Amino acid sequence: MHLRFSPAEEAFRAEARAWLEANMPRTPRPTELGARAAYDQAWQRRMYDSGWAGIAWPRAHGGRGATLMEQLVWCEEYARAGAPDISTLFVGLNHAGPTLVACGSEEQKAAHLPPILRGEVIWCQGFSEPNAGSDLASLQTRAAVEGDFLVVSGQKVWTSFAHVAQFQELLVRTDPEAPRHRGITWVICPMDAPGIEIRPITTLTGESDFCEVFYDHVKIPLRNVVGQLNDGWRVAMATLSFERGTAFLAEQVRLSRRVDELVALARATPGPGGRRRAIDDDEIARRLARARAEVDALRAMTYRSVSLAARMGVPGAEASMIRLFFSELVQRIDLLAMDVQGAPAVETPASRWTELYLAGLSQTIGGGTKDIQRNIIGERVLGLPR
Repeated sequence: MHLRFSPAEEAFRAEARAWLEANMPRTPRPTELGARAAYDQAWQRRMYDSGWAGIAWPRAHGGRGATLMEQLVWCEEYARAGAPDISTLFVGLNHAGPTLVACGSEEQKAAHLPPILRGEVIWCQGFSEPNAGSDLASLQTRAAVEGDFLVVSGQKVWTSFAHVAQFQELLVRTDPEAPRHRGITWVICPMDAPGIEIRPITTLTGESDFCEVFYDHVKIPLRNVVGQLNDGWRVAMATLSFERGTAFLAEQVRLSRRVDELVALARATPGPGGRRRAIDDDEIARRLARARAEVDALRAMTYRSVSLAARMGVPGAEASMIRLFFSELVQRIDLLAMDVQGAPAVETPASRWTELYLAGLSQTIGGGTKDIQRNIIGERVLGLPR
């Protein structure tokens, strides 16, 4: 494992740090979804105009073409600067774009990659269904070939930002007679197509970023199929490898900042009984120290994974180990923040830490549940039977 950064990588770090310090948005990110999306798109365009968009994308497709180590450096500097988490663009930049680079036709790349990179369009993901979440291969949304179109009927759920998205990476079943993994197709779905109905879902935090999406004989041109008909499982696995790999580097680095902020909160908050600071309570101090140690361990795991992928050329099953450890660590840290606050944590209006706790409950579900990640680790790392 190589943990030292080369002179070239340190020069890249200095360049990234200087640019972020000079260009980072100074106004807070809005809470209303439409304004938030516009804010994200403006920041993405600023990065694009300065050559900092698509850090991991190949130069041939407009990206920075950064190495894995440079991607890690960028994520560290991005988090250190407190730069905004442009989550409304996450699917396009980290799912759909890289998938099109790897599996799309030249026509599809030309039509979709530049607008994604410039922040001009928002994508959402149409994978999960009410009865096909973790078991993605059991999806039932149907698509029949009629002439030059796929005609789609069915339902998707937990579709982030569907109500502000222009396009969707959509998985449909095109051959119901084929084995589960072989009758699925990955298709680009325009979200303004007739027959699509979108219903926002209000979460515990009061936000409505998630949606249900219903398809009633929605016609999608066959030219929007990525890969081949009935080859969608292979394409989807490419999509998910991006989600479980470098796409979450920034979140991991940002978690370290959260622990530092939590230590500061414990120094300023009365502890149990109100007689001393929360940080002076032995149990809280122990849990804070453990959180800081586990964040450092996560960083070491990430460095090892990046170093290995840089030498081997492909990410391995260790991405699931990192994803599992990260998701459970987030929940432990969020619970610790609630205990540091005590009773005020459940008062109205909720504090930022309370909102993080509520939102963090989904960490062990999204992107593959903790049980799915353990299955991957068991089969591909430990060699256990399926």
